[in-house]
Formats: sequence, structure tokens, C-alpha cells
Amino acid sequence: MTTSRIHLVRHGEVDNPDGILYGRLPGFGLTARGRQMGERISDYFADDRFNVRGLVRSPLLRTAQTIAPLAQSTGLEPAVDERVIEAGNRFEGQKVNRSSVFAPANLPLVWNPLRPSWGEPYISQVRRMQAAIFTLRNRVEAVAKAEGLDVVDGVIVSHQLPIWMSRMAAEGRSLAHDPRNRECNLGSVTTLSFDGAKLVGVDYTDVNADLQPKKAVAGA
Repeated sequence: MTTSRIHLVRHGEVDNPDGILYGRLPGFGLTARGRQMGERISDYFADDRFNVRGLVRSPLLRTAQTIAPLAQSTGLEPAVDERVIEAGNRFEGQKVNRSSVFAPANLPLVWNPLRPSWGEPYISQVRRMQAAIFTLRNRVEAVAKAEGLDVVDGVIVSHQLPIWMSRMAAEGRSLAHDPRNRECNLGSVTTLSFDGAKLVGVDYTDVNADLQPKKAVAGA
């Protein structure tokens, strides 16, 4: 039986000098450091222990730029999948801080942090990500069968919250959480390992730990 590994990669650092929550807004490409993160991701998957046979990214520019070095090194064309896009957020386009979040006009948005009331439901993110993971897993397993591989890998470049929700669901943990406790750095890799259709492992590798910015990037 084939072991398949689906790697959920968070994009690199984004050029966001105004510090807004950019969410799904167009533009917002990578900084020079963000591009360096993408190069390191490519180097990481060049190791002999990986057999990368499928690439997927969200429709947003920052994921295209992050996956580009890996696409070049593998010769694979990344599939663009709406199901792995950033979470919807009604604070998109704003500078998000305590004063703005609790401004009178925004109070109706923050009444239920468990859902959350200000954006796309956590469970919705889980379902769409799981569907995308299922599609990629089936695709790379078919390639593995054709090539006679025992282990095969697929890579999805996505965004912090959808990746974190996927991990929480995979580990059977509550989707409601403190955003400050997410283990999903820029340019990091969250790996879901499958034995056939059965999930058998969840791992996290902070590939770009030394390149993290001192201040968190909004809307990533």
C-alpha cells in the first residue's frame, strides 16, 4: 500500500508596509525575504526522502511566488485550487488592532470568536481544505502506482488559518483557538501522512525558522 504525504506549506513573507489585513485582496507579493523562504522550501523538498509528484496553490499572488522555485526544480505545473485560498475575513483591508476591532461599528463582528463571527466559519475551512487534500492525494497516488513508488508526496501552498484548521481537525482538536498559539510560521511545512486512505501522522517542520520577521504579518 502506498504511503502518501501531503505537505501544507504556508507562503513566505508578504510586502505589506501599511500593516493591513490583506486577506484575499489582489496583489501583496513577497518581500525579498519571502522569496528566500520560497527558495528554501524548494531546497527542502529536493532531499532524496521526497518524491514530489503534485503541486497545488491558492489563487493568490503570494502562493504563486512561494511555489515558483519548487515548480521550477521539479518541472511540475502547480494547479490553482480555490479550495485552499485564505480564509474570508470582514476586517479585510483594515489595520487590525484592539482599538479597531472593538470600535462601535465593528462590535457586531466580534460577538462570537468560536465560529468566528467576523469571517469564514472554521468548519468551512476544514471541509474545503480536506476536499483539496483528498483530490491531491488521489492524484499523487495514481502517479505512485504508475511509477512503482512506495512513498509519494504532494505539496499545497496555502495560508496560515486554513492550514492550522486542517491540522486541528486532523489531530481531533477543537477548532476554536487563540490565534497567538498557532504553530504555522511563514514558509513552514505541516505534513499529513496517509497509509492508503487512513491518516497515520501529522508533523510540523519550521523550515524558515531563522527568517521569521520580528513583527507578525497581518492577513497571512
